[in-house]
Amino acid sequence: MLSNQQFAELAKKGKDQASERKFTQSVEVILTLKEVDPKKTDLNVNEIVYLPHPTKKQAKICFIGSGDLALRAKAAKADLVMDPSKLENYGGSKRDAKKLARSYDFFLADTALMPRIGKVLGQALGPKGKIPTPVPPNASVEGMITRMRTAVRVRSRGSLGIMAKAGDSTLTEPQLVENMLAVVNAVAKKLPNGDKNIKTIMVKTTMGKPAKQAVD
Repeated sequence: MLSNQQFAELAKKGKDQASERKFTQSVEVILTLKEVDPKKTDLNVNEIVYLPHPTKKQAKICFIGSGDLALRAKAAKADLVMDPSKLENYGGSKRDAKKLARSYDFFLADTALMPRIGKVLGQALGPKGKIPTPVPPNASVEGMITRMRTAVRVRSRGSLGIMAKAGDSTLTEPQLVENMLAVVNAVAKKLPNGDKNIKTIMVKTTMGKPAKQAVD
């Protein structure tokens, strides 16, 4: 695995190779893998990674539920709080269901609603790895929403390349390194031979060229 110094050099090079733009660019970490078969279950990465240093643009969150949990989700400023009665609106419209899936990064739902959500929205949320995280009645939905604001989703998508947002250009290099390590370590834990299955690590900004480092 790369040393912290190598990660820092990679982060700096990735930022330095960015084309200047009038917007805050994302910083992405891209892993290429080796000695795994993406078509088999030995490569099944679909992880929620909480970044130590959140990006300027926070994750968008939808909560599905009613009653006290819904009130608390609204107080925690979830981007959408959907009453269960609205679920049926998506049952007959694949287009609307897919639009909903695209519009939010993460979904939370009252545990009791999970079977119903799976039936109505499963085909839209499942392929994107966005099946809702269940929220029990006594859980701190406020805490879950606050924490998910800092999260990114990391998926293998059936290929030997994994890309995830690891920050943005406003973060310092030490902050980017910590975020990159969080992503890389989360992926390594899901691989058959850990970080030995990681071939290369690349860092790039939205409009920049990738900086690449082979993993020993």
